[in-house]
Amino acid sequence: MITEQFISTSVTPLESLDILSPHEVAKLQDKSNSGLYRLFRQCSLAVLNTGSEMDSASQVLDRFKDFDIHIKHKHKGVQLELINAPATAFVEGELIQGIREHLFTVLRDLLYVGDELDLCCDTDDISERTTNTVFHILRHADAMKPHVKPNMVVCWGGHSIKRPEYQYTKKVGYELGLRRLNICTGCGPGAMKGPMKGATIAHSKQRVLNPRYVGLTEPGIIAAESPNPIVNELITLPDIEKRLEAFVRLGHGIIVFPGGAGTAEEILYMLGILLHPRNKDIPFPLIFTGPEGSGAYFETVDKFIRETIGENATKRYEIIVDDPHQVAVRMREGLDLVLAHRKETDESFHYNWQLFIPPEFQLPFEPTHEAMATLNLKRGQEDYILAAQLRRALSGIVAGNVKEPGVEAIRKHGPFELTGDKDIMASLDHLLESFVDQHRMKINHEEYVPCYKVVR
Repeated sequence: MITEQFISTSVTPLESLDILSPHEVAKLQDKSNSGLYRLFRQCSLAVLNTGSEMDSASQVLDRFKDFDIHIKHKHKGVQLELINAPATAFVEGELIQGIREHLFTVLRDLLYVGDELDLCCDTDDISERTTNTVFHILRHADAMKPHVKPNMVVCWGGHSIKRPEYQYTKKVGYELGLRRLNICTGCGPGAMKGPMKGATIAHSKQRVLNPRYVGLTEPGIIAAESPNPIVNELITLPDIEKRLEAFVRLGHGIIVFPGGAGTAEEILYMLGILLHPRNKDIPFPLIFTGPEGSGAYFETVDKFIRETIGENATKRYEIIVDDPHQVAVRMREGLDLVLAHRKETDESFHYNWQLFIPPEFQLPFEPTHEAMATLNLKRGQEDYILAAQLRRALSGIVAGNVKEPGVEAIRKHGPFELTGDKDIMASLDHLLESFVDQHRMKINHEEYVPCYKVVR
């Protein structure tokens, strides 16, 4: 039996955030419900636990229950005191530099979102306010690079994938890197790490200066999907909806690898937006891909999309199996169309203002048992609205699988119940059963117990 090792030490920022106000320090130390201490501790632990095979926030917190973090504002600047931190975050007693960077970017984002965003957007329009909020967060993190031609490829996919699928994501990342394209993912393991790993080799071969590996996360998921070590720009959004919007505002095209409920949620989010009438002429390359043997996965996903939100949705994506080179070629062609469109319409290269995102995709969804049971999973509504409802259903399943509040709610009250039209429920049930059968719900496959019940 391996004994867990811990380290207690003090760390300071390398470049930024060396000055905080007494008010900010007090918020980070505040253990009340209105304070940031609990959230900061959880996110910090996730960063320090990089490389872990656990994908449950509650398991991480239980394993490191003696971990603590204190913040001090000394005359030389900010200092964090780490108590019983995972020893894997250190080399010969010194905190790994990339992990130190991530630790202070989490601090940066939590403070900025908490202190300033309520004042940044003086409008009652929900869509406009949310879009401006995401813009302010990304700008504060220095994530937008003006005057650079579209080159940011978002890669979505599961954290729980098989070895051949992981190797394939690296090959695709390599092909993208050879074309000098940057990578943005959800920052975790699996299909979020692979493309970055492949791209690092290609960027090195092409002598790309300052390659970008952007990781977008949110407090509810970060402990379950700790940032992978390749991420050199970590940004923490306040909730899953703003995280998803950040992907499509910052990215110029999306590649989807095999995954589980979270990946299906992302697919429905993107398709729902692209299906809105206001977005019909906006180019946004969307490619589903995986290695040989993953064809059945995409057939299942494609069938689900056709049976629920309709055939029209299939026109907004293409499926390429076992051809990393072709994936990169098609993405490069798609980005050329994006560049031409943005030049023609005087749209910025660094932030996709033109894309309209309906409020149904922006309002935070709290997956309680009541909220999940009352989702409108029925015909008779516009296809993008149904996509939004299905997206929320899958978001709730992700929460029940790995997010601390969702896991606790399932423990107390049993599985979420989903109801709707019989044919939609049958398609959803088939999709979810395929994820379970293919071990795509959690990293620890043997322990998975469904957190949902589809009522037909």
